[in-house]
Amino acid sequence: MLNQKLQQRLLQRLSPQQVLVMRLLQEPLLALEQRIKQEIEENPALEEMNSEDEEKDLIVDDTSPDSIESDEDEFIEVPPDITVNENDDFTLEDFMEEDEIPEYKLIADNKSPDEEAREIPVVSGTSFQDYLINQLGMYKLDDKKHIIASTIIGNLDDSGYLEREVNALADDLAFNQNIEATPDEVQAVLTIIQEFDPPGIGARNLQECLILQVERKQRKTPALELANVILKDYFTEFSKKHFDKILLKAKITEPELKKAIEEIQKLNPKPGVIISEVSKENNYIVPDFLITNFDGDLELTLNSRNAPELMLNRQYLEILKGYSSANKKVTSADKAAMVFIRQKLDAARGFIDAIKQRQDTLYITMKAIMDYQKDYFLSGDETMLKPMILKDIASVINLDISTVSRVANSKYVQTPFGTFQLKSFFSESMQNTKGEEISTREVKKILQDCIENEDKSNPYTDDYLVDILRNKGYSIARRTIAKYREQLMIPVARLRKEL
Repeated sequence: MLNQKLQQRLLQRLSPQQVLVMRLLQEPLLALEQRIKQEIEENPALEEMNSEDEEKDLIVDDTSPDSIESDEDEFIEVPPDITVNENDDFTLEDFMEEDEIPEYKLIADNKSPDEEAREIPVVSGTSFQDYLINQLGMYKLDDKKHIIASTIIGNLDDSGYLEREVNALADDLAFNQNIEATPDEVQAVLTIIQEFDPPGIGARNLQECLILQVERKQRKTPALELANVILKDYFTEFSKKHFDKILLKAKITEPELKKAIEEIQKLNPKPGVIISEVSKENNYIVPDFLITNFDGDLELTLNSRNAPELMLNRQYLEILKGYSSANKKVTSADKAAMVFIRQKLDAARGFIDAIKQRQDTLYITMKAIMDYQKDYFLSGDETMLKPMILKDIASVINLDISTVSRVANSKYVQTPFGTFQLKSFFSESMQNTKGEEISTREVKKILQDCIENEDKSNPYTDDYLVDILRNKGYSIARRTIAKYREQLMIPVARLRKEL
């Protein structure tokens, strides 16, 4: 049965401006630049400042944190919401301020005119597949084999491996290319591709990849011949570093095994990466912050690319000024045009304000992290890192934990000791034997140092590492040692053993 009733509810919703700020906040620098370009293309009332604007003294030469603070006077007062009604007659005087607005107030976040522009050149090249297709042209193959070879090359991963079965490729050729090819025909073409450079291309697994490289060696030595035997007959024992079993089964001496292993270590387990790294567009980590140490005083600066030079479109502003100075009534067509201009100017102002709020949030968050981990940023010693969680920083800057998380997950900081992601400075806490709160990063660093300094012929087991850390004042269970070791991507003791 339908009925009507009154219901009162209290809801909390984000405004569109808040949503925009949150989205811009979590964007890394490169994505932010793309987002700004997209906004400029979609909103004609927003534009980027060029050199001509700099020559006209439209630059606010202040990129300090204080200049990031929001100021309503920095933006033109756009008209209020209006409705288009043909019976309404009005002027534009209410839309504009009585005094002319200085143009420098229409520009936000600018660089100094003498600031050096630094751009990193990007090398372009052919793709990994194109490199192999070029080699394919050197072979005299009929149309059928050429299509089979192109299909195989298209199914190679970036490492150069063919992870699909020959039977599956034959089915693809039948369904997609309408070419009937037996698995043997596909295998024959694959054998040709495995002769391409770099050696090891087209292998189905690591074992085959290494064998292909050894067999391509022109200089045959006893060590290479033994390496080929080990890869073919004792690959399982070799991958698990069961060297004693190899010595017993192959009936060889330890020096002979050591020379063969040295030859295997010279091989490339991912031959495709050689081409991929050269041909791919270089991806650089662009830090959002820069921390400089001036004789014990830390200085934090924002990357200038966090402060894009945006301004309101002058032509749109001139239209408003023109109507205001004419002091005349406008038609319905003029009303519709002014509604459009008002909406675009309002959106442009909101976007510029969101960029400024992003800068402000980035700075105060990183400043709180820098102050919290001051001992680390002064020394670079990871053992000086304090236990720090998102809540610790959120309580300092009086922002929500989710806001701090957005900043930490996608931003990088350049320090005198390297460039790091912000989230790497956050860690849980634990107590040492003295009852002091220490960071798990400190324990991981000590664990890593112990393993790096171990005797590789007799590496430390997890149980032995427990005793070492306990003697250093850290009471940790063996399963915790194993977890930290896996997080550091350190294999077990057996796989770290060397002859």
